[in-house]
Amino acid sequence: MKHLFGANPLRPAYRELAPPPRTEVAPLRFVGFDAGLRELGHAGPGFAFDNEGPRHRAYVPAFTLASRAATNGEFLAFVEDGGYERPELWLSDGFAWRAAEGVSAPLYWEKTDGWTTLTLGGVRALRPEEPVVHVSFYEAAAYAAWAGARLPTEAEWEVAAAKAPVDGTFVEGGRLHPAPAPAGPGLAQLFGDVWEWTRSDYAPYPGYAPGAGALGEYNGKFMCNQRVLRGGSCASPRSHLRATYRNFFPPTARWQFSGVRLARDV
Repeated sequence: MKHLFGANPLRPAYRELAPPPRTEVAPLRFVGFDAGLRELGHAGPGFAFDNEGPRHRAYVPAFTLASRAATNGEFLAFVEDGGYERPELWLSDGFAWRAAEGVSAPLYWEKTDGWTTLTLGGVRALRPEEPVVHVSFYEAAAYAAWAGARLPTEAEWEVAAAKAPVDGTFVEGGRLHPAPAPAGPGLAQLFGDVWEWTRSDYAPYPGYAPGAGALGEYNGKFMCNQRVLRGGSCASPRSHLRATYRNFFPPTARWQFSGVRLARDV
């Protein structure tokens, strides 16, 4: 619905949105995780899609993960530093896509007297404290390179989120837009607010086989030329999310509520 509104030159609003719960930006920290052999994938009980299994073990090297999603203000610094015109920051396919499509900022950003963005409440001034949203995998990866970091793997993301509560900004709250991260220890915004791009290809886990019949077409047939996103967004139901949930989109997709969380090697 938002994508259709964005294509309308009148920029209609779905409804009035509540103001953000916070206006300050939580400091960005990097939280460390030790190397180890990890159990990944859904282990039950409860519902899971077929692409969340089988549960398996994988060695995950030590890494650090940003304490929250990247903000509009941080991404704007990348834009104003010429990030969209610097090929050394981009994957080759990504820079070719950027040039062919004329992309110079996240989807729905527009610059007049200042930067604005389209929300389901209509067009409004860009709020620097809110998570950046509607970026492609290519934009997320270029921003991460500019920031001296990288995108996490989906295994790293799952390790970090395995014991985290499913808490954040979800569709049930009616906000319909990402909220600024709360300050505090640990990791914020792992669930809700924005889907977080990972650097991982959407591929089958070891031992995976599509199910029989129509259900077998739901995930397995899409395991090609797509990237994994984790965590859910402000348009996701809380009950639908869990640490093992694997979303997936082509690397050029921007209509989804997709954002960025940085990672670094140790």
